Amino acid sequence: MRHRNSFIYYGSLFTFLFLIAGCKLKSNGPDLDPDIESKVNTLVSEMTLAEKIGQMTQVNKGFLHSNEDIKTYFLGSLLSGGGFTPEVNEPEHWVDMVDEYQNMALQTRLKIPLIYGIDAVHGHNNVIGATIFPHNIGLGCTDNPDLVKKASEVTALEVAATGIHWTFSPCIAVPRDERWGRHYEGYSESPDLVKDLGAASIQGYQGESLADRKTVLACAKHYVGDGGVDWGSGMGGKIDRGNVTISEEEIRNLHLPGYLSALEVGVGSIMISYSSINGDKMHGSKYYITDILKDELGFNGLVVSDWAGIDEIPGDYKSDIEMAINAGLDLIMVPESYLDFINYMTELVNEEKISMDRIDDAVTRILRIKYQLGLFENPLADRSLLGTVGSLENREVARQCVRESLVLLKNENDVLPINKTGSKILVAGANADNLGHQCGGWTISWQGDSGDITTGTTIYNAILNSVSDQTNVVYSEDGTNASSADVAIAVIGEGPYAEMQGDRDDLSLSDSDIQTLTNLKNAGVPTVIVLISGRPLIVEEYLADWDGFIAAWLPGTEGQGVADVLFGDYNPTGKLSISWPRTMDQIPINIGDDEYNPLFEFGYGLNY
Repeated sequence: MRHRNSFIYYGSLFTFLFLIAGCKLKSNGPDLDPDIESKVNTLVSEMTLAEKIGQMTQVNKGFLHSNEDIKTYFLGSLLSGGGFTPEVNEPEHWVDMVDEYQNMALQTRLKIPLIYGIDAVHGHNNVIGATIFPHNIGLGCTDNPDLVKKASEVTALEVAATGIHWTFSPCIAVPRDERWGRHYEGYSESPDLVKDLGAASIQGYQGESLADRKTVLACAKHYVGDGGVDWGSGMGGKIDRGNVTISEEEIRNLHLPGYLSALEVGVGSIMISYSSINGDKMHGSKYYITDILKDELGFNGLVVSDWAGIDEIPGDYKSDIEMAINAGLDLIMVPESYLDFINYMTELVNEEKISMDRIDDAVTRILRIKYQLGLFENPLADRSLLGTVGSLENREVARQCVRESLVLLKNENDVLPINKTGSKILVAGANADNLGHQCGGWTISWQGDSGDITTGTTIYNAILNSVSDQTNVVYSEDGTNASSADVAIAVIGEGPYAEMQGDRDDLSLSDSDIQTLTNLKNAGVPTVIVLISGRPLIVEEYLADWDGFIAAWLPGTEGQGVADVLFGDYNPTGKLSISWPRTMDQIPINIGDDEYNPLFEFGYGLNY
């Protein structure tokens, strides 16, 4: 694996960007097929205004007043937001649900099929029994585009198996502040690494052809600058959905490269960010959406809003719609008040505040994607794929992702790897036997949850699976009764969270984790710390007491990959894709800062 230095990279990138400015990229979205373009143009010419506005409307399934509304209002898209599942959250019930909605859409005059979307951001994470991969911060530490591509191929297969066509992934944010609750959704603080892994993920989702029944539409998000938001500028005086104080030069150097690589590999959709740039809300920014993304960079795919994202544009709802559509948004994730949206859209067109050319452009992009996905030919799910969801083969890919994502940060006196045979191992910590905690947010529900929320292997059970019959493994959550152990493994860190609720101005360890560490220190046994977290936590004052330290991030359902590293079945290869701060006063800290003295540098990582 190559060592990356994003600071050196930035200067050469800016030169490159302006060399291509105004020039058409070799590829600017999915390849255009003349036959599809002809079909789209013909279909658009036959549509009424109501049918066109329906195509531009995306409704969350939980807010449908009636399934009949799909037909009545010609709805073009539905989604399942985090936690919005069928009544029985099992793969076959997802297929039944999506096909039921689709059959309603096929009863409309023009029989235009629905496109159904979901946040499958680390595997098909809304579905019980699906394979859950490490979140992107862990995948960033693999620095392995081929493996990231394979993970997305597996995810696409499991998503397609449940009848869904579109994942709102990958997140190609460049997170620059560890306090952000979405920090783990980004691969790295380095745009170099983000662009490589983001492109690989898109290739995995979309495959060689969107029409392949085993692929899904990818969505690069959140355009643009979401990872650079200023602390204190967001909701509740924190960071999420806030403002980026930044020059356009810095946007192009730091936050745009991931989108250039996404366009080069043919990404079919891009989602707009909640955030603002210098006070300009992205959902209403004609400059960034139309002038740069569509015109300068030539993106021919679909631009979609985030969940109720247009509502945050200053003004009333009708003016929000006017500004967002004229800015260049094609499909609006309403997701609730869809009748208001449709009525206001109709008024705005009739009042000539939104042109028919803009409507036709949006509908063309939506229909183009539907034809490219083969939805007109194959609108219903391929049920033969159902058996792939959560398969052993897919879980093996996730296990390899876990192995390669772990970063060994300390190994004093070669405490690692741990002997599997004839020893006594004490396992401690609140995250040792908690599947929900090791999966993190965006797992079964939006914010995630605690406990056995799906099918998988906890780190504690993985340890039990790994040792010989002669080894005595004892679990003590708070680390008491450790004095007779040969070694202690403490699995500590964060509980699950997602956007907004995950914003934290203090990244210290919890009181319960500190008590566990104190108990282990008092026992005087060699101790290995496995940290489960969506970002680096402040640990410097405790580090001297730890013999071994592994950053395991949010590994997902396959805890066996953690045990593989602990016991030497896999020699760790992970390297930090972010800088690890010493104190809260250093945050934000990133490679290339004028004053750069982290606890662990970007790119750091040991092996055995």
